Amino acid sequence: MEQLHQRVGVELTRLNDVPLEERRVVEDNLHRPGLVLAGYADHFQPQRIQILGNTESRYLESLGEAARADALRRLVAFDVPVLIYTNGNIPGDDTLFFATEAGVPVLATSVPTTRFMALLDGYLNDVFAPYTTLHGSLVDVYGVGMLLMGRSGIGKSEVALDLVERGHRLVADDVVVATRTEETVVMGAGTDLVQHFMEIRGLGLLDIRAMFGVRAVRFQKRIEVVVQMMMWDKDEEYTRLGMADGAYDLLGVHLPEVKLPITPGKNVTVICEVIAMNYLLRHYGYDPATVFAKRLAERIADKSGDSPGRMGVYFENDRE
Repeated sequence: MEQLHQRVGVELTRLNDVPLEERRVVEDNLHRPGLVLAGYADHFQPQRIQILGNTESRYLESLGEAARADALRRLVAFDVPVLIYTNGNIPGDDTLFFATEAGVPVLATSVPTTRFMALLDGYLNDVFAPYTTLHGSLVDVYGVGMLLMGRSGIGKSEVALDLVERGHRLVADDVVVATRTEETVVMGAGTDLVQHFMEIRGLGLLDIRAMFGVRAVRFQKRIEVVVQMMMWDKDEEYTRLGMADGAYDLLGVHLPEVKLPITPGKNVTVICEVIAMNYLLRHYGYDPATVFAKRLAERIADKSGDSPGRMGVYFENDRE
């Protein structure tokens, strides 16, 4: 609860002396307890943060002293984590008395109810979002979050360093914290300890932000493409025309996956840039593999077409 008080992004005033650190919020949903105050508690969710806005405050003010005491006792008897009054509403002394007696903290804010709930909901969604840690490097390549994965020592950090040197941005190296913030969105970031340090075998630790400047790093990025770096295996089937899409399941989100075989002399950095550009093309509706397949089908259907290898009459007299 103390973390909520500090990081929700708005001013929250404590109205009673119940310690916040003793309270635990275990769910990211919010609740407005109007029906409970009115006497209906069959489907009440007491584990949620309770928000009291204009409606709840005016309702309590409209009750007589005895009826208001019954409504307040009924609410705090559920051991709710916290009561938060919004929109500048201030609870009465009886509310503070019953809440303090039950060990329920009471907070207040001047922010309107709808806006406050939106801010608090966004914060709780981040706190309760499912997450995992991955061994890899995350780089922002042309605005595409590219996660480089592969066995230890295959060269993920070296490729990430080369991408940074070519003007792209490092998000995390070695340990990537992936968090699913929405149903189809997975965000990646580094750890607080490592941040933008990078380990290169033979060189040791490098501080990318100090070496290349703040433009070479960013603190988080949506993961959009997974590149699996692997040593060349003659028995492995690799995509050649791009007609089949691989998928990598990350926290229940299926991300495009490219299996990239590593061989001597292959410029992996340039290939990663092309992977990002190809992803952008497909995102905007252009798929080279689909276009090629359509052209091939048209050529097969057109038996009277030009012979293979000719570019057309326009270039027939081009001698340059």
